[in-house]
Amino acid sequence: MPPKKQVEEKKVLLGRPGNNLKAGIVGLANVGKSTFFQAITRCPLGNPANYPFATIDPEEARVIVPSPRFDELSKIYKPASEVPAHLTVYDIAGLTKGASAGEGLGNAFLSHIRSVDSIYQVVRCFDDAEIIHIEGDVNPVRDLDIISQELRLKDIEFSEKALEAAEKIAKRGGQSLEVKQKKEEMALIQRIIDLLKDGKRVANQSWTPKEVETINSMYLLTAKPTIYLINLSERDYIRKKNKYLLKIKEWVDEFSPGDLVIPFSVCLEERLSHMSTEEAEEELKNIGAISALPKIVTTMRTKLELISFFTCGPDEVREWTIRKGTKAPQAAGVIHNDLMNTFILAQVMKYEDVLEYKDDAAIKAAGKLQQKGKEYVVEDGDIIYFRAGAGKN
Repeated sequence: MPPKKQVEEKKVLLGRPGNNLKAGIVGLANVGKSTFFQAITRCPLGNPANYPFATIDPEEARVIVPSPRFDELSKIYKPASEVPAHLTVYDIAGLTKGASAGEGLGNAFLSHIRSVDSIYQVVRCFDDAEIIHIEGDVNPVRDLDIISQELRLKDIEFSEKALEAAEKIAKRGGQSLEVKQKKEEMALIQRIIDLLKDGKRVANQSWTPKEVETINSMYLLTAKPTIYLINLSERDYIRKKNKYLLKIKEWVDEFSPGDLVIPFSVCLEERLSHMSTEEAEEELKNIGAISALPKIVTTMRTKLELISFFTCGPDEVREWTIRKGTKAPQAAGVIHNDLMNTFILAQVMKYEDVLEYKDDAAIKAAGKLQQKGKEYVVEDGDIIYFRAGAGKN
């Protein structure tokens, strides 16, 4: 007999399942977080002052996602309105050693991190006598150790409380489903505590879908996808050299394996943010560099497994954000709940076909307009017209 076909278990992502996901900017005080926030959002929020705790409450802004596909579709449809995709970014107060025990603004800082879905961790790698370092000198590996330890210590605290709560129910005894579930939960939480004490992050481990559901309910700080942003001087960024880069890469490979390191220069990005698009392009050409901001935004979307679909027409071209694996009714629900609840079908065009035919009628005549039902999994770049009941489109 032929072997039974293996059914691949559907991957469950760490973190919330929603589409409007938030990235928090994290790091020690005075490493360039607020200046980076201002540069990437091109807004005057944040407080890039030269002293610790200049930012107390997190600032929030939306960052437009660079999208060549959106730009091309806008050229083709020439709509009255253009609405690009965005990523919501938070500027969070600087962390200090002892934050997990309430030092500085520790408790507030950690609660703000708990409320975001992913982390941009800014690491300082530039010397500047005018900008104080809270630890006295520039040492990025030490800074990475401090933040890693504070997040892990807080997660151990969260996990121990969760273990205690599960244990109370498990001690009731009996064969009830709830008791059985809590015993399994206790074993998982103890594994989490052990790996945290061993210096590991939850996000960099492999978990079953059932385990992920429990971990997601715990809102652990080390379960959040992280991108390490290495803040260089403008000179080092342009010449692509810095004495700390190799040591940082080695640290990430050991303690946060699989996570990305992106060098950039807050000083350069802040300077460019005050220029027009044309002026910034000319300046980058003159110094032989590129802005790291587009990569920083798009890489985080990839890290969160976010993709895009589009709605297009003469009135509006809009790019919508969903998580990979989203089915057509749930994608329609991102536009409006009623579209999900009364979903009938999705009319789908592929981006490549729109580029080739440049006209909806021509695409339909060529048999390229696909009718998809409730089980259709939306693909990145789809152009979709939803059909719903009660006369909704």
